[in-house]
Amino acid sequence: MAFTWASDGTRIHYEVAGARHGEPVLLLQGLGADLRGWAFQRFALGRRHRLYLVDNRGAGGSDKPPGPYDLEVMADDAVAALDAEGVASAHVVGASMGGVLAQLLAVRHPRRVRSLVLACTACSHQPWRRELLEDWATAAREQGMRAVSGRALRWLIGPRHRRRFGLPFSVLAPMVLNTPAAAFASQVAAILGQPDESAEALADLRVPTLVVVGTQDILTPYADAEELVERIPGAELVVLSGAAHGLMFDRAGEFNTAVLEFLAAASPPRAAAG
Repeated sequence: MAFTWASDGTRIHYEVAGARHGEPVLLLQGLGADLRGWAFQRFALGRRHRLYLVDNRGAGGSDKPPGPYDLEVMADDAVAALDAEGVASAHVVGASMGGVLAQLLAVRHPRRVRSLVLACTACSHQPWRRELLEDWATAAREQGMRAVSGRALRWLIGPRHRRRFGLPFSVLAPMVLNTPAAAFASQVAAILGQPDESAEALADLRVPTLVVVGTQDILTPYADAEELVERIPGAELVVLSGAAHGLMFDRAGEFNTAVLEFLAAASPPRAAAG
């Protein structure tokens, strides 16, 4: 457990795990989630890589200051964690809102990013998704986080997985319920406040990029992934059959394999011993 401080004095919690001398990988979670959202990636990715897992402001062990929040500031929060550990650059893996943070980090701090993995995420707003997030924020403020977790589950986990297993909810619920309603609403406001025009800067990115989407993702569906691939030069697309928005646990094995193969290709070859 470690802490650093953002430029505005907000305390940011992060953890370091995995192979001590592995390539650095920064992991950024989504709306309302904390770093426990990477539970199924810690061992799989950590066997080869040094992992830096960050709690976004408003979630987990990070401070939960009054709003408003700003996604560009939250991206800079993650850079502060890298600075605290003396990491000049890292592969950046972001899921959902964390994928937007990863995009902003790459645009704002291109020299800090070795590669990008953008999972179950988007780069522009859709009217229906804006209304959905506003509804979640209202439910959080008026009814509490338990109401939000109930509404969000069907958007995060595919129907087949919900029917067969109770595990996803047991993993997701503590992460969401642990987030105060005001902080959750502030994160929603930060997402909705990010202008679509900021996506235009993605055309200037020059880092290896992998976009991952599930065929059952109804929150950030295939069209969002397709837009990212069209905007980012050279971006690759992996589609996970049967995976929903929470593909990091819904299809953890397939997701981990895709990420590990991508990181291996994006990493410089190791010097031969001797």
